[in-house]
Amino acid sequence: MTKPGPTVVEKTIAKFIRALKERNASAHTIKAYSTDLAQFGGYVGPQDWRDIDHVLIRGFLSTLYERGLSKTSVARALAALRSLYRWLAQEGVVEQNPAKLVATPKLPKKLPRVPTIEEVNTVLDSQMAESSAFPERDQVILELLYGCGIRNSELIGINLDDIRWSNEVILVRGKGRKERYVPFGDSAAAAVNKYLPPRQKALAQAKRTIEKALLVNFRGTRLTTRSIGRIVKHIAVANGLSPDIHPHTLRHAFGTHMLEEGADLRAIQEMLGHERLSTTQRYTQLTVKHVMEVYDRTHPHAKK
Repeated sequence: MTKPGPTVVEKTIAKFIRALKERNASAHTIKAYSTDLAQFGGYVGPQDWRDIDHVLIRGFLSTLYERGLSKTSVARALAALRSLYRWLAQEGVVEQNPAKLVATPKLPKKLPRVPTIEEVNTVLDSQMAESSAFPERDQVILELLYGCGIRNSELIGINLDDIRWSNEVILVRGKGRKERYVPFGDSAAAAVNKYLPPRQKALAQAKRTIEKALLVNFRGTRLTTRSIGRIVKHIAVANGLSPDIHPHTLRHAFGTHMLEEGADLRAIQEMLGHERLSTTQRYTQLTVKHVMEVYDRTHPHAKK
């Protein structure tokens, strides 16, 4: 018995994979798409492209779930199909993209592992690493990221005159240029005051004494988000923390630790500049987990 040749769909998928290779798509993408689309070709069998609709595509995704694939894997298969259909439209094979009518599986939002209060305090209270080029400035970076819960982009945007010393707040510009005031504590205030004289000295040497930016480099220009990320990672590693730590980790730590210490969720929402309370509520995933761990570890009847 002769083995049947490739179907219309399988032949077209092979052409699409060749086109991806010609476009120098990554080896990872080519491998993933080849696997996902081969399964799709096997599922639809000898049917023609005009016979395939969004209902059939949903049926294909259902079989992936039934085989125990994760939501992430199913979402990837759908992305491969959407990409294939865009190419089919460019080639004039189809006019409609039924894959667009299929909703992407809702993926769980993963929050990064947040350092404990003790770990953050150890970093803040330690002497800045000798390898730090500008220790006073780097201390300010840590104090403001963790002490105010601001974003990296908000931090680099702070100008000297945005600090309202009498009210103990800083004006920050968030997403969509929305402005808000965030409070800062004694520790942050002390760090900024200690930094201002060496900042002025650096600006004088760079002949840029009128620079408005709070955080500057030795060329007298405003720091970039990339520079902040590098500095935070360097300090974390020097203090024995994970090299995965970046500026946003400290923002997550701010929200999580505030909740753990009993702060009101809406107040945290205001300070973080979240438009929706649901975004802030993601931090409760971490705090509930923390509470459960403490309970399991300490309550005499928690574990039999």
